[in-house]
Amino acid sequence: MRKQADHFHGCLIGGAIGDALGYPVEFLCYSEIQQRYGPEGIRDLQLGPKGVAEISDDTQMTLFTAEGILRAQTRSIAKGICHVPSVVYFAYQRWLITQGYPKHEECDWAYDGCLLKVPELYACRAPGNTCLSALLSRELGTIAEPINNSKGCGGLMRVAPVGLFFRQEKAFQLAAEIAALTHGHPSGYLSAGVLAYIIAGIIAGQELAEAVNSSLIELERYVGHEECAAALRQAISLVDSDLPDFEAISTLGQGWVGEEALAIAVYCALRYQDDFQRALIAAVNHDGDSDSTGAITGSILGAYLGLQAIPAEWVEGIELLPIIQTIADDLLVEYDENNLDWERYPGY
Repeated sequence: MRKQADHFHGCLIGGAIGDALGYPVEFLCYSEIQQRYGPEGIRDLQLGPKGVAEISDDTQMTLFTAEGILRAQTRSIAKGICHVPSVVYFAYQRWLITQGYPKHEECDWAYDGCLLKVPELYACRAPGNTCLSALLSRELGTIAEPINNSKGCGGLMRVAPVGLFFRQEKAFQLAAEIAALTHGHPSGYLSAGVLAYIIAGIIAGQELAEAVNSSLIELERYVGHEECAAALRQAISLVDSDLPDFEAISTLGQGWVGEEALAIAVYCALRYQDDFQRALIAAVNHDGDSDSTGAITGSILGAYLGLQAIPAEWVEGIELLPIIQTIADDLLVEYDENNLDWERYPGY
């Protein structure tokens, strides 16, 4: 079992590092990245005016996902079983506040979360249009009743905490349901299920390749899996190829949609499974959604290798590090009521 703090911290901090590494080049093509950062592309965190590398909406929403999971846990213990995706939905409504949008008028009771007290989260970092429009509709999308037909990677990039907190048998379904709150296409929510399943498998002690392969088997149980499964198989097939990383990643897509972002991250994580730094550099140097592919790769390899395998200067160089560490610690708390330390959950 990999329940140690090193692996929980590694997952969330690794995801934030990948996000921060890719954020400055998110909307640049690879040739533009090379012109700006040199022929090998961007290779290090870019520190802002406050001396830290800024995270994007990917890490913001990941933290709010975790807050929703933790609140669902405490409520299920206090009042009986609750619907986790619904609780996470209200966490995303709190995230909307940090982006400058008004409260949901009918749900004033939902705006007491701890993360609303973090000033650094009140920053607009290129939030995805699908996430914004879906959440502003004040409707909860579901797998059975999709809110739209979007397969953007905005549902995928935020669900790493689901894989940390829940066992594999629950992680896939819950992550898919949480992604479906805003993304209604199967590739938009099933890719999220795969990521959570991979991380849950890693935390349970599986090797990375085993976790990826078993996630493919689980994926194929779901209606509409074909596109996502094909992308995942293609990523696996490219790991041992002789193609340079940029060319291999280009065959997988640009990462703006769920199945492509998942495939790119799986390719980079498997190809450099013992080298966190090389994996993330590969994951962000391409034509597409660099912060999301970096964040997903970082969360997978961070969970697998643990915090100790991540360069210390990268760990110390990211924005919101104390908050991310605290959330990781909270997720590590045992899942059942006998081991839940209530004093660690003020405000949830």
